Amino acid sequence: MAETKLLLEHSHDPAYRTLKGYQATGGYDGLRKAIAMERQAVIDEIKASNLRGRGGAGFPTWIKWNGIEKTKTQPHYMICNADEGEPGTFKDKQLMETTPFLLIEGMTIGGFATQADAGYIYIRAEFVDAAKALRSAIDEAYAAGLLGKNIMGSGYDFDLYIHLGAGSYECGEESALMSSLMGERGMPRLKFPHAPLPTVAGVWDRPTIINNVETYACAPFILKNGGNWYATLGASTKNSRGTKIFSVSGHVNRPGNYEIEFGVTLNDLLELAGGMKGGKLKACVPGGSSVPIINAEDCGKAIIGYEEMGEVKTMVGSGGCMFLNEHTCIVSFIWRTALFYAQESCGKCTPCREGTKWMLNILERIMLGRGQDGDMELLLDITKQIDGRSFCGLGDAAAWPVAAALRVFPEEFEYFIKHGKSMVQTAEAKALVPSEFQLTGV
Repeated sequence: MAETKLLLEHSHDPAYRTLKGYQATGGYDGLRKAIAMERQAVIDEIKASNLRGRGGAGFPTWIKWNGIEKTKTQPHYMICNADEGEPGTFKDKQLMETTPFLLIEGMTIGGFATQADAGYIYIRAEFVDAAKALRSAIDEAYAAGLLGKNIMGSGYDFDLYIHLGAGSYECGEESALMSSLMGERGMPRLKFPHAPLPTVAGVWDRPTIINNVETYACAPFILKNGGNWYATLGASTKNSRGTKIFSVSGHVNRPGNYEIEFGVTLNDLLELAGGMKGGKLKACVPGGSSVPIINAEDCGKAIIGYEEMGEVKTMVGSGGCMFLNEHTCIVSFIWRTALFYAQESCGKCTPCREGTKWMLNILERIMLGRGQDGDMELLLDITKQIDGRSFCGLGDAAAWPVAAALRVFPEEFEYFIKHGKSMVQTAEAKALVPSEFQLTGV
């Protein structure tokens, strides 16, 4: 099976990172078409494309854009969530490094459609190369009249800024991101229905649109070729359209980013990545560390689509797809996942702050050979006390992997608790067992 490349088609070409090279391949044709249209017509093209947010939630992009006030009475803002802190996901980083103008053009199109005065790219400071590539591309766009005052002679003004975040996973949550952007602590705010949506009162309490890098990068193709054309991609699925970039890692022969059309299977994706390395397929985490793990049997049934992945009780998520071979100890793998979320919890709400720590404590107890009867039931109960009860989605992200692992691989937990060691005793599995130094010492 071959990839269906739109966003990554020219990512290998250094010339594509310059304005001249980008325009030579049709770059800015989408914006040129957009500014000749009515603003609502631009949103209607996004609606026709059925583009859904590529950050993880899969929310329809046009609904966000259409939710902004039509009669402008105050400044509007457009934010790009380029934090990309989900373990296993590295697609946005590559897009920013190798195709920076796609993001810039996409945000300018979105800014025009929603009457935004300025845009902010919130990027984690560790992404130095991506920030440099964007800085260079933004400077070129300003010099060419593609940002700033009177873009392409349209009378539309739009400024674009880069904001470096400190590298907190929590700041990938949209309300925490806005808090961080405004110089506050990166903690989530109260959300709808008890508080206004960002489209009503976002950053600086002004109407704000937030999408991630991959979502914005799709907009130039949709405007250039039409929303109906884009919607032909992935048409075999129930309600997923276009292409999706998956960051494939784990025990595969060719890890990397792969752009596929919705409707292909997880096995097709594995084949693109060169197949399994070092053993047979045991499990897969298809959409970043927060989504439920599935076994090899369900991996063979899985069709990539927002609704279709739900049929095997997992999700598309952010597209960070980790394939694990038969030598992987699932308990060790889940311990490492739980450690990440316990460390990244901002501590604002009790279910997440306390629940992530308790899950970690119990998993470490098991790994130290001190597991007790009832630990599995206790772990599952804690996940239920976190899921849907935390202030933001981080609690859900922490609970889902643990609950899924207990459901899909119960025998591994039972063995570890009974025998005080992993049932996978290969050298590779032993290497993944943390040392006493790595454990937090419960």
